[in-house]
Amino acid sequence: MNFIRLPFLVKLALVVVSIIGLGYLLALGQSILAPFFLAFLMAMLFLPTATFMERKLRFPRSLSTMISVMIMITILTGLIYFFGSQLSSFSKDLPHLTKQSTIVFNNIQHWVSDTFNVKINEQLDYLDQGLKKLLSSSGVILGFTFGIFSTGIGFIVFFLLFFIFILNYRRILNNFIVTVFNEKHKSSVQEVVTEVRVMTKKYIIGLCLQVLIVSILTSIVLTILGVKYAVLLAVLTGLLNVIPYLGICISLLISCFIAFATGTPTTCIYVVIGYIAVHIIDGNIVLPFVVGSKVKINALFSFIGIIIGEHLWGIAGMFLCIPAIAILKIIFERVDGLKPWGKLLGEEEKPHKKKKSYKISKNITLKEMD
Repeated sequence: MNFIRLPFLVKLALVVVSIIGLGYLLALGQSILAPFFLAFLMAMLFLPTATFMERKLRFPRSLSTMISVMIMITILTGLIYFFGSQLSSFSKDLPHLTKQSTIVFNNIQHWVSDTFNVKINEQLDYLDQGLKKLLSSSGVILGFTFGIFSTGIGFIVFFLLFFIFILNYRRILNNFIVTVFNEKHKSSVQEVVTEVRVMTKKYIIGLCLQVLIVSILTSIVLTILGVKYAVLLAVLTGLLNVIPYLGICISLLISCFIAFATGTPTTCIYVVIGYIAVHIIDGNIVLPFVVGSKVKINALFSFIGIIIGEHLWGIAGMFLCIPAIAILKIIFERVDGLKPWGKLLGEEEKPHKKKKSYKISKNITLKEMD
């Protein structure tokens, strides 16, 4: 077979056009592709459960799929109930938070007036102008809120349907990916598909464990410091921690605000120190020992991925971009022509670096994952 060698500029132009076209299609299909990708991740997470029910318990595939769906709905219902009850309790303290915020706002006004010689009346005029502009677009705000609500309902419906279809027809999808290539490549393609599926499953499970561990550590820190709504803030921190670097900063700001409004300024300083400690433990112990280093994305492309994900799919894109980049990295590293791209997305390799291990007890040793 004769291969056509194209000049570098032509290759570069084709790559750029392909990236632009792919980005346009991703933005165009947001309402379908975002729930589909989330359903794919959840299907990888529930795949061991469904396989166990089919092989060990002899359940039909349709029954194992429906049981997996019921388990997932139960977990989601529990999370919704937890956040709903916590937010209901939080709403009772809103008057106190408002009073505390007013005091802080007045102190800031006086500080700005003394430091920059801007009178309080002028500051209020600036705020009034901003509020008028905000209120003048109330129709847009209401439409946007309704759009988020309706999109959320559609997102959940599509997510559940895709989750059922992917779990139920996973063998057909696997056979299609394998048979779509030439016969001579079938064995290598099957090997790549199997490795990607196994690695993706490990990564998603590791990510869920990371969320759980970070939530527990943060809950312990906030409870010791006496911060109100410690469990709510801890769970929120664990979920936001999926967004590298930016997520922990957002959760830190929220926790500091709650700690300041319900406690003292000194508590905020302790909260910052506690969050730094949790982040250090997460980055040096939880991430390498639970998630693994092969799917670790470097900070540059994590940040680029967050920006692109938010631009294409909004808040959902910020959460889904990191697993998407990790899966792409896994695929790139197992395809000969794409290995340089896989190395570009990952951390710098240290060939002589030994794997860390901690001996917890005589029979239990914690080893760093691949």
